Order: sequence, then structure tokens, then C-alpha cells
Amino acid sequence: MEHAHFIFAGLGIVLGSTALAQEATHDVHQHGQQQQAPAMPAADAMPAMDMSRGMAMTGMYGPYPMAREASGTSWQPESSGMQGIHNMGEEWMTMLHGYVDAVYDHQGGPRGDSKAFSASMLMGMAQRQVGTDGTLGLRAMLSLDPAMGKTGYPLLFQTGETADGCTPLVDRQHPHDLFMELAATYSHRFAENRSAFVYIGLPGEPALGPPAFMHRLSGMDNPEAPISHHWLDSTHITYGVATLGTVWNRWKLEASAFNGREPDQYRWNIETRSFDSGSVRLSYNPTPNWALQVSYGRLAGPEQIEPNVSVRRTTASAIYDTEISSGRRQTTFAWGRNSNKSGNGPGNSTNAYLLESAYKWRDTHTVFGRAERVDKDELFLDPDPRHHQVYKVNKLSLGYVYDFARVQRNRMGVGAVVSAYATPSALDSVYGSHARSFMVFLRAKIE
Repeated sequence: MEHAHFIFAGLGIVLGSTALAQEATHDVHQHGQQQQAPAMPAADAMPAMDMSRGMAMTGMYGPYPMAREASGTSWQPESSGMQGIHNMGEEWMTMLHGYVDAVYDHQGGPRGDSKAFSASMLMGMAQRQVGTDGTLGLRAMLSLDPAMGKTGYPLLFQTGETADGCTPLVDRQHPHDLFMELAATYSHRFAENRSAFVYIGLPGEPALGPPAFMHRLSGMDNPEAPISHHWLDSTHITYGVATLGTVWNRWKLEASAFNGREPDQYRWNIETRSFDSGSVRLSYNPTPNWALQVSYGRLAGPEQIEPNVSVRRTTASAIYDTEISSGRRQTTFAWGRNSNKSGNGPGNSTNAYLLESAYKWRDTHTVFGRAERVDKDELFLDPDPRHHQVYKVNKLSLGYVYDFARVQRNRMGVGAVVSAYATPSALDSVYGSHARSFMVFLRAKIE
């Protein structure tokens, strides 16, 4: 299975090149028609139609630029653009985006480990107009992360999910499933700036939390998953979700019913369970540079090994995106709170804070950073007396990527990220007093 990642990357590049050729053919056809058309207004009187930034395309969920849409039904700043290869056909508009990272990971200290692995994602979207005011959308996102093994990759202080159905993963990041999203959407416009929509996914992403970390420009170049993941956006792969929402200008209100159980250790299949959880989210983009959201959800038994423990999750986030000095910078601040409750009474209420930023300039250089402060209560397993004791973990990561080659919309880059931790002295005997970690990686990307 190790070679599967490279096959996956090659498939994405081939598909991307094909889509680009189709787009170019379509553009030539359009220009040929324009030669016979009446004179057009001057260029400075025309709105911008930069396809790479997605500003010429309407969103799946309402009458606004598609660049506003991120993972699931979440919103990002419109100025972020949409990375990927776009093709405007006669009836369907399509988009293809993906990446593959080859990573060497070293996590230091007594609980650390080292591993070489590959992480990948390929995402395709298609949409078309239905009647006068309707829009039909299809979304698919796949990953070959299961090939890295059920225990995923080493990541100090990361917790959540399981590798064998019995033992929690601690100090490791679980692999994503092969099927990250298979979803269909329909939206109907009622006025120039109002619409209603439905989103159904198996798997899909409910209306809970900010955009998933691999879809935020502020975080997508960092190969490490945030250790705050299970407080903010861990529901981005949910096996069964239905969302209803309404859009009014720059506001969006939506509610989801879904299966609250996180994916099990069988990463290659599709799971089915009845809906037992729900969430609601309010999003507001006051300007093209900002995306704000608050959300609340009740997750019934999200952890497979603790099915009787439910979680009430509250999140809030702000994303700011802007162009500066020949480049682009995006910053995300997010807060999440998990309140656990079981049949034996209330459990812990824990908080996570995340601040991450990325600065891209001259189309080849990216500097990124992430700071997190998380209340961790799963670092020790039962019957250890420290089981469910809360420890405040602080993490700071800094990284850099250099894109050394580009062929059409396909990039190759090399990068590194280093991380340092500040923890209570009570953890020194387990993690060491100065835990450090680093990753170096080679990346191929379609954008």
C-alpha cells in the first residue's frame, strides 16, 4: 500500500491536467464567439473574473461568490479564493483540488516516536443550474491516509479515536478515512440575496465548528493536525448527516442532524448508523476579508470505547484574510469547549484555543505558525489514577514551505515544521521537561 499514495498523486495530476485542457478549450470557444458579438464594455468597467479565485462562480448554497465556501457547508473569507482547477462546461461547473505529502515525523521525549508516512487528499466538486433558481451540487473527497496504518502517525499530546476498537489513541494522530466526503446539495434562490439549501452526506460534515483544518489557508500547509482538533472540527468526517439552512446576504443559519459517533478503526469502508446528534451554526461574513461563526452541538457517544459519554460542544471562530506586500496572509482564531456527560453524572468541561496564521508571498514561499492551548484529560488510560485528570498543554509550531517547481496548476514543494511544548511539571516524568518535535516533508499539490 505504500505505493498507493504515489498512484493517488499521479491520478490527481493527470485529472487536473485534463480539466485544465478542457478549461482552455472552453475559453478558446468562448473567445471565438466573442469575435462575432457586439462590442463589449471597456475592461475597467467589467467586474473581475479571476477563475483561480472563484469570484465568477456562484456558491452551491446561495447567491454569493463560490470563493466563500470551504469544507462541508462552512464559510471562509471570499478573498481566500478557491484553490483548484475549474472547468466551466455547457451545463456543469467542476473543480478539482488535492495534495499528497511525503513526511518524516520525529516526536521527542519519552513518549515520542518517529515515522515516515504519506498523507493525501483529492477533492472534486460539480454543480449545475436546475430550472431558473435552483442549484444542484455534488461533492466527493477521498484520502489514502488509511495506508499509513491504523495507529496513524506520532503526534505528542494528541488524543481521540482508536486503532483497534478497544484502546484510545494517545500521542498519535488517527488516519483519515478513504471516504472523507460523499455529499449532494440543492439550493433554491428566493430573491437576489436569499436562498435555502439542503446538504446530505455519507460521509459529510455537519454544521459545527470552523472549516476543517486542511481547508483553511491559515493551516493547510502545516502537515500536523492541531491538538485542538477534537474541540473544533473533528466532525468533518461524519457517517451520516443532513443539514438544512438559509442564507440572507452575508448571514447563514443552519441546523444538522447526524450520527455523532466518530469513525471506527476500519478506515477503508463506509459506516452507517442512525442519526442521534444535532447541531446549529450561525455564520456571518461582514466583508470579503472576514468569516465569523458560532456553533453548538450535542454529540451522542462520539468515542467508540465510551459510547455512554455524550459531548456538548460549543465553538466560535474568526478568520481574517488579506493581501499584503506581494503576498497573502490569513489568520484564524478559534475556541472550542467540550462538556462531557455520562450516565454516572457530569464529566469534565474542557477548553481549547487555537491561533494560526500563514503568509504566502511571490507565489513560492509560505511561512506558517500555530499556537494552541488545550485542556487534555485523555493522556492516561484507566486504571491509571491520572485518567481523566485535566492538564493544560501549550504548543507552538513554526514552519516554512518552498515551492520549487510548478507545471500549469500543479506544484511541488519542500518544507519543515518544528514544535515546542509548555506543560505542567506533573507531566515532566512522562513527557520530559522540554518536549520538542519536527517534521520535514515533500509536497505535491493541485491548486
